[in-house]
Amino acid sequence: MGVNAYPAEPWDLHGHAYIGVWLVPVKDLPAPHSSATRPITVLGRGIVSAAFFVYERPSPLTYDEIMSTVLVRQGWRPRVSITHIWVDSAASRDGGRELWAIPKELADFDVEPHHAYDAHGIGTLTVPRVRHLPFRLPLGFTIAQDRAGTLQVSPVRGRVRLGVTRGRWSFAAGGPVGFLAGRRPLLTLAARPFRLIFGRS
Repeated sequence: MGVNAYPAEPWDLHGHAYIGVWLVPVKDLPAPHSSATRPITVLGRGIVSAAFFVYERPSPLTYDEIMSTVLVRQGWRPRVSITHIWVDSAASRDGGRELWAIPKELADFDVEPHHAYDAHGIGTLTVPRVRHLPFRLPLGFTIAQDRAGTLQVSPVRGRVRLGVTRGRWSFAAGGPVGFLAGRRPLLTLAARPFRLIFGRS
């Protein structure tokens, strides 16, 4: 890994994730991480996700993560803005911040894979039965973040086996993801397993 505690980009990430999707009134939306982008809205509501990720071997770093994102546009190009994110790895925190301007913070997690996820003081998820597609799908999107007033865009690409579950999410009303407290997601997607190439070669 050289002089840094984190690997150079791109990161070849493997693991599983659960992603909830919400439609949130514009007045309650968290601001995108960059003022160079604008939220994509549907009938006065923005598209927000929250996700638990578990990065497993052979990923270059193994750790737990919770994040929230807003779907935005740069002009007419869709982007994903990571507004809040926590990990339990200092190397991941430092790499995310320095490589891609992702505002990672540290948190403590309790994880019972494919059943229960708890990011202490932030949010929880309980996972019942998952209905899977029988094959993997290609996936690609672009992250858009602010770096000292300049928009930094970073590609993500890979393959994922998707499923759907009735995930039970909970967020503290006074917590950092309180804008989702008490709201029911449209759906919860399972990504198990996934392989994502994060960043530029």
